[in-house]
Amino acid sequence: METNFSNAERAEVLTAALPYIKKYSGKIVVIKYGGNAMINEQLKQQVMEDIALLWLIGVKVVLVHGGGPEISETMSKLGKKAEFVNGLRVTDRETVDIVQMVLAGKVNKTLVNLIQMKGGNAVGLSGIDGGIIQAEIKDPALGYVGKITKIRTQPIEDLLEKHYIPVISTVAGDRQGNVYNINGDTAAAFIAGALGAERLIMMTDIAGILMDKDDPATLIPHITVEEAKKLYDSGVISGGMIPKVDCCIEALEHGVNNVVIMDGRVPHSILMELLTDEGAGTMVMKG
Repeated sequence: METNFSNAERAEVLTAALPYIKKYSGKIVVIKYGGNAMINEQLKQQVMEDIALLWLIGVKVVLVHGGGPEISETMSKLGKKAEFVNGLRVTDRETVDIVQMVLAGKVNKTLVNLIQMKGGNAVGLSGIDGGIIQAEIKDPALGYVGKITKIRTQPIEDLLEKHYIPVISTVAGDRQGNVYNINGDTAAAFIAGALGAERLIMMTDIAGILMDKDDPATLIPHITVEEAKKLYDSGVISGGMIPKVDCCIEALEHGVNNVVIMDGRVPHSILMELLTDEGAGTMVMKG
């Protein structure tokens, strides 16, 4: 791609990023990845470039991913109709097999391969591996949709210590050998909290929390947990944004320093968030 930057301008950009590189080098940043940024091939390449770059400057990146559209597509090919209740996929035994196959197999290894191509060093895991995500049935009506009971961080920490990027798919297990489908945002919040991450980045399909959901210019750049709860009551935070903000608050309560909800459809939004003055999306903070 041709750019009109002079070498001096390039050097200036790198110099401006230096304080942020110092701030995040050696720190754990958990990135929740899914939605449109996963479907669009060009965006997927850019997200993996961002992750590889962060890793190369010493950030301990943990990538937690979903893959809902791919699961639905595979179910359709197998003649099975996807059914949702309050945004959660109803998961019978056949569906959980498909979820495990698509998430822990195809999607996970595709992302690992892309990171490797971009110069990073990644290892793919599912929540079952090493007992990372342990769960139980959330609601019998939903089938094998899991409620997280425990996060075991040791396998993730071992990989970070050996300078790998853990790429984690959100399926979980229990002591009886059952496999569960776990909501990606919830899994990312629990993992980030258990790791005491410096930051959790939630990539979504909108700009962040908006005062007017139809106007991106009304983006709220910073918000405290207390302010978020008021926006629930006033209806500003509604619909699909409610569970996302719930997950942000959960992550903060579990020990994450701050959480950012941002638009994964914007090219290089991760770098804009971590390595520039302006940032991207809405930062949710304790107080």
